Amino acid sequence: MNNSRILIVDDEPEICRLVQEILEDEGYTVRTAENASVARQTREEFDPDLILLDIWMPDTDGITLLKEWVDSETSLPAVVMMSGHGNVETAVEAIRYGAYDFLEKPLSLAKLIVTVERALQATELRTENIDLRRQLEPATDLIGNSEAMQNLREQIERVAQSESWVLISGKPGSGKEVAARQIHKLSPRANAKFVVVNLAAIPAENIAVQMFGAEKDGHVTTGSFEQARGGTLFLDEIADLDLETQAKLAGALEEHRFLRVGGSTPVDLNVRVIAATNRQLDEEVRDKRFREDLYYRLNVVPINIPPLRQRPEDIASLVEYFLRWLVDDEKLPYRKFGTQALNTLRQHSWPGNVRELKNLLQRLLILNRGEEVGSSEIEQAIGRRLTADEQTGYTGDWDLPLREARDQFERSYLEYHLKKVAGNVSELANVAGMERTHLYRKLKTLNINPKLSRG
Repeated sequence: MNNSRILIVDDEPEICRLVQEILEDEGYTVRTAENASVARQTREEFDPDLILLDIWMPDTDGITLLKEWVDSETSLPAVVMMSGHGNVETAVEAIRYGAYDFLEKPLSLAKLIVTVERALQATELRTENIDLRRQLEPATDLIGNSEAMQNLREQIERVAQSESWVLISGKPGSGKEVAARQIHKLSPRANAKFVVVNLAAIPAENIAVQMFGAEKDGHVTTGSFEQARGGTLFLDEIADLDLETQAKLAGALEEHRFLRVGGSTPVDLNVRVIAATNRQLDEEVRDKRFREDLYYRLNVVPINIPPLRQRPEDIASLVEYFLRWLVDDEKLPYRKFGTQALNTLRQHSWPGNVRELKNLLQRLLILNRGEEVGSSEIEQAIGRRLTADEQTGYTGDWDLPLREARDQFERSYLEYHLKKVAGNVSELANVAGMERTHLYRKLKTLNINPKLSRG
């Protein structure tokens, strides 16, 4: 049975009904939306693998909605456009903006099914290629012969053979996901999926559905626990999880089963959970921001990734490893790093850890100022980097968790523009490029009262 999810967006109810019946007969899970507004909301809740999008709709046309999604999303499902007034120019424009294909109405049953199958196959292949490339990127190995790295590798080899939950701690860029992948690679679950969920990058209201899936009106959306069935689920930045979802996760780990959001039938849990954080979870527990029972359940086997500044003797091995990858895979010109250059690298504090080193090496190869990299060039590259504030224009607290920093920025942005428009929410919606209903929800969430900005 095909478990792919398809969203049909068309203002003609009969078209929606007909296409839904056809696709459900083929085994797909299908939802419909009659306009752009409903489509936006349904897409967030349903998380489709494919969208069939009508071009001519009364409120917001399909091309405009496609552009909106392409401009605002880093990962867009496959989109197939539909129109009864199709022409070559429209089809070209849709595909130029990221649509997979274009179907003319009246729809051909055979062409509809074939196009849907091919679009889903293309999406699956693209996802597999991204996953494969991510696994091949450096570093997917724990590089270095320092005592700290030797101890880490030995610990990972021992941990990998058990089924215990693992909690990995370490500074950003130190290699927490690399360690998690190594555990999976050496475990009995190595032939199954390794699924990554970056909790800091998901809005709080969507995390539960992302992890546990959802059931609504007989439709099922699978979450990360089911997607990783038989394999390993890596929960990155676990400290960003809200308390309500923490409670649900703790219950799932204790009972080895869980309920999808809105569901009533328990789903068996068959994954190994590896969590990671760059914060001190014991302090989060003490300050009541993290559940104590979840902390002890995850912290069965704690692993700490040493920061790069504590193992400068590994710099030479890391440079050699990254150079080989950048030259062979990225086709950048080779440049030699002599003793003085390596010593300069060893003396740097590396606040961004291994990730920062890789990015620096890549930049030095791209600049290509001669066959050998000198100490002065490294010092210049390190010393002239802009501060985070200068790079982004953001002057808030950089030590905040991502979600809190985002809220802080959004609050400052909206309050600034509210003053400029004298508290007029309609004008603010135009300035921010948001629908008023969504904007009102955002203002309420951030506890902003537009009336206070009126003259």
